[in-house]
Amino acid sequence: QVQLVESGGGLVQAGGSLRLSCAASVRIFRGNAMGWFRQAPGKTREFVAAISWTGDETFHTDSVKGRFTISRDIAKRSVYLQMNRLKPEDTAVYYCAVRDGENWRGLYEYWGQGTQVTVSS
Repeated sequence: QVQLVESGGGLVQAGGSLRLSCAASVRIFRGNAMGWFRQAPGKTREFVAAISWTGDETFHTDSVKGRFTISRDIAKRSVYLQMNRLKPEDTAVYYCAVRDGENWRGLYEYWGQGTQVTVSS
């Protein structure tokens, strides 16, 4: 049973942009916060961005502030990560995740399959 489907990854040159999308099933979308994580080869998973269920709170880790923006479309049960001014160090597998709760802080229970983002120098 697929509950989170990501898309939008790919290969881009440094300085370019990509937009990641994640569509969630009805069961896990409503009332819950959503986030994006990433994992580069040989590194631990990193919390990149998140948005509360109400949409009035967002989080972006310091390394992406001013370049990445998380947003959400309730009608489409989707969350997005707009990534601008990409750097080679942004190269990673990006995962969409949902947690049981309105607040974006805490553990995330549901995970997508991941989408590869590769930024060439």
